[in-house]
Amino acid sequence: MTQRPVVLDVDGSVGPLAGELRLPLQDWQESVRFGCGLGRFARFKAAMQQGLPAEHGTAFLGSGDFHHLSWPLIERCIAEQGFSATRPLRVVVLDNHPDNMRFPWGVHCGSWVRRVAMHPAVSQVHVAGITSQDIGSGHAWENYLQPLRAGKLSYWSCGVDTRWAGRVGAAQAFRSFSSVAELAHELSRHLGARPQPSYLSIDKDVFAPEVVRTNWDQGRMLESEAGRIIEALSGQIVGSDITGDVSSWRYTTWWKRLMSASDGQDTEIDAATLAGWQAGQHELNRRLVEHIAVSRIG
Repeated sequence: MTQRPVVLDVDGSVGPLAGELRLPLQDWQESVRFGCGLGRFARFKAAMQQGLPAEHGTAFLGSGDFHHLSWPLIERCIAEQGFSATRPLRVVVLDNHPDNMRFPWGVHCGSWVRRVAMHPAVSQVHVAGITSQDIGSGHAWENYLQPLRAGKLSYWSCGVDTRWAGRVGAAQAFRSFSSVAELAHELSRHLGARPQPSYLSIDKDVFAPEVVRTNWDQGRMLESEAGRIIEALSGQIVGSDITGDVSSWRYTTWWKRLMSASDGQDTEIDAATLAGWQAGQHELNRRLVEHIAVSRIG
């Protein structure tokens, strides 16, 4: 399989990558950024699919506001590589947030995991590196319980009180650790002991701020800890994407302004700060591409 990276260039945040294929999708930024209805998302998916080659390396999605673009990429991977209930795909997501939160008006960057987890050709989704209170008791009601109870979704977290899960029959879906190092060690052991074709999705807000800067609340993972998890997937990765780059955008849609502000996304980043953050992002992107390429099948 060719390792040529693909940039879904919706927001202009991803720097140049060696051998890249860049799809110009900026006209869709206001429509799909943060979230949208399913009809609009289907139209975006069709436009995206037209430019994607049959085989490619890691896909770059831009800002973490676009993590829901992983959903059609994973479905495409399933369809093109023939995964099914009898030959399933595992999905590993490195993210500071569960992305399994309720959103009844379509899909958004924090709700897409449920749709992937409940796909019949997906054996399980592991979301790892969560330090966000999105899975704490104060936000318990916002989490979709179906994939957690069904054994299709597991949260790997650090520093969050998740005892509420036992009261709703989902305790088996929660793996809590005292440190991210311990989490990375145990997840690496788990993945290595159970080899399976896997799709890897990385939201760089999983990383500690000293590794890279994003404009979402960030986790505590070090680059070496993510590297250990990627290495555990050696010879198993059949598809991958990366999000969490930084861009600044002022929504014209009122509900997006309201919801993004509630998530702390209403502060504009000055040009000098943005340039500095993006430089660090670009360097990390290059290293991650190289690391993932070594662990891909083919």
